[in-house]
Formats: sequence, structure tokens, C-alpha cells
Amino acid sequence: MNAASRANTLHILIAASVMMSLAMGMRQCLGLFLPPMTQALSMSASDFTFAIAVQNIVWGLAQAPLGAMADRWGLRPVMVLGAIAYVAAMAVMTAATGTSTFLLAQALIGIGIACTGSSLAMTAAARAASPERRSVILGIVGAFSSVGTLVIAPGLQALLGVWDWRWGAALFVILAAAIVPAAMITGRVDRLPQPSLQRASAASAIGEALRNRRFVVLCATHFVCGLQLIFINTHLPNYLALCGQDPMLGATALSIIGGINIAGCLLAGWLGQRYLKNVLLGLTYLARSGVLMVYFLFPPTPVTTILFAAAMGMMWLGVIPLVSGYVADLFGTRNMATLLGVSFVIHQMGSVVGAWGGGLMFDMFGNYDLAWRFGVALGIVAGLVQIVFGGPSGTWSRMRPAPAAG
Repeated sequence: MNAASRANTLHILIAASVMMSLAMGMRQCLGLFLPPMTQALSMSASDFTFAIAVQNIVWGLAQAPLGAMADRWGLRPVMVLGAIAYVAAMAVMTAATGTSTFLLAQALIGIGIACTGSSLAMTAAARAASPERRSVILGIVGAFSSVGTLVIAPGLQALLGVWDWRWGAALFVILAAAIVPAAMITGRVDRLPQPSLQRASAASAIGEALRNRRFVVLCATHFVCGLQLIFINTHLPNYLALCGQDPMLGATALSIIGGINIAGCLLAGWLGQRYLKNVLLGLTYLARSGVLMVYFLFPPTPVTTILFAAAMGMMWLGVIPLVSGYVADLFGTRNMATLLGVSFVIHQMGSVVGAWGGGLMFDMFGNYDLAWRFGVALGIVAGLVQIVFGGPSGTWSRMRPAPAAG
């Protein structure tokens, strides 16, 4: 690879990191709008979280067909159109007058995040990286997905503490606009040479994947990933407010999660290059459940919340390089966007349960006790299933992964 090619690859990876950082960062901070928006627009917590659930449904349902379009016609047009949809979503949210307009905004965000979030961004990174360095590169790009949360959360909460929530939404319009040029640069990956393998149709690629036990287990346990993360994103600020904590503590916790997750993603990418990804994923789900259980067993304090955020940050989006890398290991990168889209359908089903289900339980019981117990129990089951059934035969006797596919 000559110097010009290396520079072009570096630009693609940087742009993919910026695109995903902004797209995921804004999405992960939407829970900070729950208290001011529900008060100003006379919405209940379940109204707000139902809209977040709709966002996740749209994201999940759109991910596979959009991934198939990107595999067929190129990543660039899909990502750019998604970036424009993200800008429109934030403009609609800024002008929201009630539940219906907020629902529309979240539906548009679902489309935008499907085009600019983890699946297509990680596909671009995987295609730009060599197979022998792929897991580490995915870990690096995944780490940058948390920079947005690290920077946006405290700034947004400070703004919401002084001005009307619409100023925070207007800030998101500006940030969404910055995704457009990042998507255009990331799309240069379409011009890079790829292995000369025959590209299967989307239907045949999906059919092959669904006959693979490891892929089916990966998708099923991905449900719990979505449930746990969106529950914390959406409900942690409200839980802390309910317990009488400073509203800034929720934003601080999200920021810490984002900051520590940079190290978590880098570690996940490094470990994924050396050990079986299904075991690492299973251990992640088990560890998340343990941290959730310990935190919610006791009344929250600033110290325990910061410790909780730091621990969760190490395990937050580290699943992205592991899942993306595992799909690439199993099937290569030619239909990677399509297959990641399939896994995200299941992931987003879990997100719906975590967001809307948590809101319904809160409205019914006035607390989150049943919700967090449900999340912990599912996480334990998912972790064990992923370890025992999600890898090749003899998982425990051969911890090192097989060579990656092209």
C-alpha cells in the first residue's frame, strides 16, 4: 500500500469514527430530555419512552434492508441520505409540540442511525482494514463512538439546566449537520478494492447466516445488549432524579460511561484479535448483569453512581467490535452490512423492551425495581448461552480464534 492509499484509508477511518461518534452520542443522550420534555409537553414517561421504542423499532427494521442497499449500491449514498434524515429528525424534535411530533422525530432518528451508526460505520472500517488488523481497527473505531457521549452529555445537561429544552434540540440539529460531510468521506471506502469473491444476494446471504448456529445465537443474545443499554440510557437520569439526586449526576454518569468506554472498546478489539469472541461477549453480558444488580440493590449516591458508570463504561459498546468482527470472521465483509442489519433487528427488539417496558413499569409501580431485575436475569441467561452455544465445538479447550475470513 503506497502513501496515498494509506492516507485515504486513514481519512476513511477517521470520518467513520466521527460519523458514529456524533450519531451514537446524540442517541445515547436523549434520556436527558425526558424530565424537561415530559413537563413542558404534558407527556408521561411512558409516552416519551414509547417514542424512544419507536426509534429503536424503526432502526431495527430499517437496518437489514438499508444494509442490503449499501452492499449492492455502495455505502456512501446510504450513509449520506441517513445523515440528512438525522438533520431532519432533530429539526422536527426542536419544533415538537406533543407526542405525535416527538414520535415522528424518533422515527426519523431510527432511519438516520441505521445509516450512520454502528452497522454501516463498522462495515466501512472492516472493509478499509486488513483481515489481520481488523479486530483492533474495529475496536479503535468503536472507541470513538463514545467520544460523542463523553462530550455531549455534560454540555447538553448544562444547557438544559439554564435554558429551555428546545435549545438543546437546536444544538443537536447543528451536530447532526456535521454528520453529512463525515458520511461523504467515509463513503470513499466504496472505491477501495475488495477481495474478488462472488457477492451473494441479500436473501441467500441471510439464508446462509440463519442456518449457522453461531450466528443465530449471536443474534439472540444481542437482544439483551439492546435491552440493557437503552434501559440505562433512557431511564438512569429519571431514576436518579426520583432518588433526589442532582440532575447533573445523570449527565455525568452518561459522560463517564462514554469516556471509559473508549478504553473498553480498545480492550475489546485487542482481546477479540486474540481470543474467541463468543466467550468475550458472554463474559460481557454476565459482567454487565452483575454490575446492574449491585448498583440497584442500594440507594444511589454520587460515589456509587460514578463507580457504576465507570464499570459499565468498560463493557458498554465493546460489543460492537466483537459482534462486527465475529460476523466478518464467519462470513467475510462482502455482505457484512446486510448481516449486521439482521442481528440489529433482534438488538432493537431488546431496545424496545428496555425503553418502553421500563417506562411502563415505572408508570405502573412508581419505581424501577421490576425493570432492573428483569434486565439482570436476562443478561445472565444470555451470557451463559453465548459462551456455551455461541462458539465452535470445544470452546473452553480452544480459546484462540480461527483465522478471519476475507
